[in-house]
Amino acid sequence: MFTGIVEGLARVRSISKIKAKNKAADTKMSIYLGRLQKGLKIGDSISVNGACLTITKLHKGCADFEIVDETMKRTSMCSLKTGEKVNIERSLRLNGRLEGHIVLGHVDGTGVIQSIITFQTETRLSITVQDRKLLCAIVPKGSLAIDGISLTVVDVKGDTISVVLIPHTLAITNLGLKSKGDRVNLEIDVIGRYVVKNILKKW
Repeated sequence: MFTGIVEGLARVRSISKIKAKNKAADTKMSIYLGRLQKGLKIGDSISVNGACLTITKLHKGCADFEIVDETMKRTSMCSLKTGEKVNIERSLRLNGRLEGHIVLGHVDGTGVIQSIITFQTETRLSITVQDRKLLCAIVPKGSLAIDGISLTVVDVKGDTISVVLIPHTLAITNLGLKSKGDRVNLEIDVIGRYVVKNILKKW
């Protein structure tokens, strides 16, 4: 479990298809974590752009991951390139502060950035949600994880949502590196998910 408070950026060192027969995973990815590797071990889970991945190998500041086809299809992982920076958050300790909101690292779908408008003290990001089924669980002033970042939804208009980013968020996450047309991972609030499923019967 995570909180959506990104600890830092890490760089993708390599990403490739697994060609072995009887493979259990589709893709292998290596990420240079640097200082973020401290305290991690093989088998630990970390959030990479909001997707919970399991470490399969640690070496010289790098962590390796094996990614199944379902994750590649549901997330923006399929568009990652070598050298690209990704958001990293290590899993929540039970004695830690829940400073964002409860994030599972189970990406529900992706969105496409439609506009980035910068003002003097903030930046407004508009994103089109590609799976319209998710919209019933996204509400103004509610929580939403975008590329693993805990953010508050400003408004929802049709299939487009908007969030406001402060300079600090832009500086420490990869949202400050994004452009119009880029895909981002979306995870709806887990509480909202169960409300929609069990009360509204829309999931």
